[in-house]
Parts: sequence; structure tokens; C-alpha cells
Amino acid sequence: MNILIVKLSAIGDVIHTLPSLAALRRLYPDAHITWVVEEAAAGLVRNHPLLNTVLISRRKSWIKDFSNGEIRRPLREIRSFLRKLRARPYDLVIDFHGLLKSALIVLLSGGKRKLGYDSLQELSGLFYTERIPEDMSKHAVDRYLDFLRYLGVQTAIPEFPLPSDNTAEAKVQATLEKHGLINKKFIAVNPVAYWETKLWDNAKFARLADAIKTRLNVEVVFTGSEKDAIEKIITQMSTKTVNLVGETTLSELAYLYKKAQLVLTTDSGPMHLAAAVGTEVVALFGPTDAKRTGPYGEGHKIIRTDLPCSPCFLKKCPTIKCMQDISPEQVMTLIEERLKGEKDGNQ
Repeated sequence: MNILIVKLSAIGDVIHTLPSLAALRRLYPDAHITWVVEEAAAGLVRNHPLLNTVLISRRKSWIKDFSNGEIRRPLREIRSFLRKLRARPYDLVIDFHGLLKSALIVLLSGGKRKLGYDSLQELSGLFYTERIPEDMSKHAVDRYLDFLRYLGVQTAIPEFPLPSDNTAEAKVQATLEKHGLINKKFIAVNPVAYWETKLWDNAKFARLADAIKTRLNVEVVFTGSEKDAIEKIITQMSTKTVNLVGETTLSELAYLYKKAQLVLTTDSGPMHLAAAVGTEVVALFGPTDAKRTGPYGEGHKIIRTDLPCSPCFLKKCPTIKCMQDISPEQVMTLIEERLKGEKDGNQ
């Protein structure tokens, strides 16, 4: 049996699909399973033990090339991608993404059973042969698992299998040793997010990081990919910190977060990665709904201000009051409670 999974991005969404992959593999242990993913999240599924093939769509790069007047290279790569996509006669194709860009891949795959949501978002539902309801009241993990329930799976507690990477693990170990963190407790901080409405004030992050270092005697390790944005936070700090921004792959970040005492983060892909490896998360939420896209599992804490307009799911806002009303003291109190609870539990 040949199965195709279509979940292109983003980091958090791909992580949310991993429990469905695990359930699908249990249902069809001998199937050849292919996953189509875009470049940014490919590290989460490349060399995955539950997958046979990973096809990487360079859609964004192709669009950029076309806009710059480059025609031959993207056309050549697209033809190659389509040849690989059609190399197998798929018995089942599942579109976990549910947008036009993913539905087109479903169509072009030539699969027999094409399964997707009935929401018709961007008319994607027109490309499927079978549809299930999209229950937006559920967390994304459980919403994706509805596909497996439709296929007859009695899903147990969701698991988030990530590919092992000995090289990444060794690099993280060396990095921790370099910064003197092998036997030290540290909190990993991810202060960035794709939406500007998910961002917290730089000065508040700096104050909080200083408080963690001075009051708790716990090291702070900054992670992320946006060097300039995080540098603006670090320059406002009065204490020294460990800056690993731009220095980790997704696999390395997973191992780093697994070593952390907890991860302080905005609503972002790294938040979901931390939850997936089993590390407690303290997440700052504003325009989005943690019930739908919060860190999955037990022990995580959400900090939000329940304004009448929140969650609004807007990427632009003149005030971002939902985030700005969160105070460093409020976050610090919760972190202290979490660490105290962990200490008491170990006694």
C-alpha cells in the first residue's frame, strides 16, 4: 500500500501532524508512506524512521525565482518534483493542510482516495474524493487525528516521534559544555514569532531574563533565527546570557530544549517543538487561541490577558494590547512557581 501525507508547513503544524503519522504507521505497518513538506520544516521529517520517502517542495523559492525573472531552474525543479511525486500509485492521500497549495499536490499525485476537510477553504475540498468535518473547536493535534478516526483508528495518547540525529545531539552537548551548562539549570527563551501581534516588548523580555538570572540563579539561553530582533533584547540586559540565535538546526533545537528546565516562548514553532520533546513550556499568548494551537500535553502554562477582542487571529493591530498588558512580574511569578514545584517534587 502506498500512502501520501501532505502537510507542507509550518514548524508547529508539522509537529502537530506527527501523532497522526505514528497512528497511520500502526494502522498500516507495511505501507510505503511518503510525506510532502516545504523546506522550512523539512528537518522535522527528513530521515524519519516512520517514513519511507520525504519529498521537499521548494514552492517559496520557485515563486521567488519566477519573480526575479529566473525561469529555467524553477521549471526544471518543478518537473523533477512532479516526477518524484507521481513515481508511486498512491492508494491513499491525506491533505492535513487543507489549502489550495496542498490540494493541488493532492490532485497532481493521482492518488485513488483523496482525503481532506469539507471546509472548502480556498476551494480545496473540490479536489478530494472523501471529506471529513473540520472541527475548529479542537486542538490541531486532535483535529488532524480525526482523519485517523475516520480510517478506523482508535487513537490513544498522542505521541510525537521525532527523527534521531546523533550528530545534532553531539553538537548540542558540545555547545552546552562550551558555555559551562553541562551541570547547570537553564531556561531556554524563544522571544520571536512570525506575526508581529504575537510579539512581546523587547524591554520586558530583557527585564524578565535579568530577573531569572539574578533571582533564581538560573542561566538564560536565547534561541531563534532572527538575530537582529533578539540582539535588541540582549543589549538591554544587565546580566550576561547565552546567545545561540541562528546557531541551531531544528534537530539541534529539539535536543537543546530537551535539556532545558523549561522553555519560555511566544506562540511559535519552537513552542511546539519544546512541548513535543516533553519539556515544560511557559507560553505568552495574545491574538491566538491556546485551546486550538497551544502547547500540547500536560504541565504547560499559558499566560494571556482575556480582553474582549481576544483571540482575534489578526496579524496586524495598532496597540497589541493583549500582549503588552502581560507584565514581566506576572511571568516571573509563574516561572518561580513552576521551578519551586519541580524542586519540591524532587525532594
